[in-house]
Parts: sequence; structure tokens; C-alpha cells
Amino acid sequence: MLIFVSAKSQKWQPGHFTDVKGITETGFIRPYPGGNGPIKNEGFIEYKQNEKDTPMKLSAGDLQSFVAGKDSFVVAHAPGNETWAKKDLDFVRVVVDEPLKIYATRGAGSGGGGSGIHVSPGFGLSTGGGYGTSYGGGLGISFGGGGGGKSSKMSYYYGSNTAGMQHVTNENFKDIMSEIMGDEPDVVVRIRNGNFRLNNMEKLVEFYKKIRETPSK
Repeated sequence: MLIFVSAKSQKWQPGHFTDVKGITETGFIRPYPGGNGPIKNEGFIEYKQNEKDTPMKLSAGDLQSFVAGKDSFVVAHAPGNETWAKKDLDFVRVVVDEPLKIYATRGAGSGGGGSGIHVSPGFGLSTGGGYGTSYGGGLGISFGGGGGGKSSKMSYYYGSNTAGMQHVTNENFKDIMSEIMGDEPDVVVRIRNGNFRLNNMEKLVEFYKKIRETPSK
């Protein structure tokens, strides 16, 4: 899958974050800036309340969630024995917000980084692994954590929260996605027929969202 990144993706975006105390601050966020974060082995973002303010770095351990533009993220530990660019704590994006959710990050699962982008529809309300609640919606470009580079593979997870995330694989893709999207039989048929696969998850999610928004005849 080839994705072209626009310069706009690298810029500051309006948004907000919620810290570990449940306090929400609104302003401008740069989801994944370069350089080192304030705490070793943790992902971080940059935040400023007003456009002309001096940016401040916020480590994943200080946050529950954040929204940048149309993309929403929650804080998560790499599951099991995995590492995400040697980070113990990083951000994942909620791609599908149902009781059984789909999360995404780039370069995870093989000791790679959490860095990169993905394109997927936004969502309404999501709560991840006890780390808090985030709000968002729409179609947007999301950047993952540090490291990994352009060759990093997008990894998808499923779970009711981030604490119980497990990999979506080619082997379980049809069963997992059919369960999550079971309220739309037309979508399930296409999943079962092989019209959608793990390597075009974004297209499946976009199709699912479009079908859900189409008024019933």
C-alpha cells in the first residue's frame, strides 16, 4: 500500500488533549514531532494553547488521549512482549469504535516503530484500556509514534480496550471484521467473499462507515 504524505500532515492542527487527571486543554497539537520526548521510551506530542505560543512537549504517560484535527488517539502499552520503537508507552488510533474496537499503529509487532501514517474514518466516542476517553470524527491522516520509517507496516489490533489488544491477522480477519461489522449484512458479505482483506483495511472501514450513514430505503 502506497500512501503519499502531504506537507499539511506535518503541521500544527487544532485539537485538544486530556491528561491523566482528566483535565482537558484545547489548542494546537503536532501529533508526532521529531526529536526526543521528555520521558525515555514514551511517545509524545507537542502542544500550544495559541498559535504564537512556545510549544511544550507532553509525554504519553501524562495523557489519557488527544485529538489532532480529525484524528483521535488513546494511550496504550504495546501488548504482550512487543515493543514499539523501543517505547513502553505510545499512542494508537481508534479506527473502528464499536464494543470490539480496531486500533492501528505503524511498525508494531516486530520490534519496529510506531511511526507512520494511516488514513481511516474517524469515530464518535471511544475509551481505551482505562486511559480515558477521546472524541473525534471524519476522515483524516494519522501519524504513529517514533521510528519505523516509510517501510514500516501498518499493524491492526482488535479488543474491547487497549489493555486486551490482539493482532488482526490474515487468518482471523474475516471472523473479526464480520463480528465487528455484523450490523451491516452487505458489508459482512463482502468481507466473507474476499472483497476486502487486511491490506486494504482503510477501504473496508470507509465502506462500512458510508453504508452506515446511508438512509434505509
